[in-house]
Amino acid sequence: MRAVFSIIVLVVIATGLALSLAAIPFGAAKTQVGDHYIADGREDTGATNIVTSVVVGYRAFDTLGEITVLFVAAVGLGAVLAAGGRTKERGAVEPASLVLTTGCRFLFPLMLLFGAYVFIHGHLTPGGGFQGGAVVASAFLLTYLGCRGRRVSGVSSTLAESLSGLVFVVIGLVGLTVGGGYFLENFMPHGVLNQLWSAGIIPVIYIAVGFKVGSELAGVIDSLIEETA
Repeated sequence: MRAVFSIIVLVVIATGLALSLAAIPFGAAKTQVGDHYIADGREDTGATNIVTSVVVGYRAFDTLGEITVLFVAAVGLGAVLAAGGRTKERGAVEPASLVLTTGCRFLFPLMLLFGAYVFIHGHLTPGGGFQGGAVVASAFLLTYLGCRGRRVSGVSSTLAESLSGLVFVVIGLVGLTVGGGYFLENFMPHGVLNQLWSAGIIPVIYIAVGFKVGSELAGVIDSLIEETA
């Protein structure tokens, strides 16, 4: 019975992959799609950054899948460490060097500010939610290395991760309801091109992605940190 069920699942997955691949444009059609993104991307989405108009506009649903993969990876890592019986026992911590300690104290807020700038301005300049979130997570990594003994609050990290993911999904559902029947439809006004408040839902999504990626990567780093007595 198990073998039959496995074969059915494989057939369903193979069928889904075949249908997805068949829908991908090839040849001249693929060129037309790319030309449309370049020629009409700014007008369609209101984003100056064409890469952003594709990632969080035309294929925003795929971006939702990417952050879901990151979430599953973080949960899987936590499950593996929990299954291994690892506990976080805090004892005497070996102090870091003067360079790392000084860098931790002065650079941490600046790195957070820069990460926020990257994902808030993702629709205007190169960058976005994933890049800004990675910068935010690197600030916490510097804290773990330089200001040893400090840890990110698990409750705050989980809350930020959950709320940001919820915002992403809710925006998609609102677009499905009032934006023409499409999930993640850009239903907000596009505003003035090259202005901060422009591009409709794209900046809001990037802020949510930045918080989610930053909190998840910081949680992964926290799970892998080993304290030395």
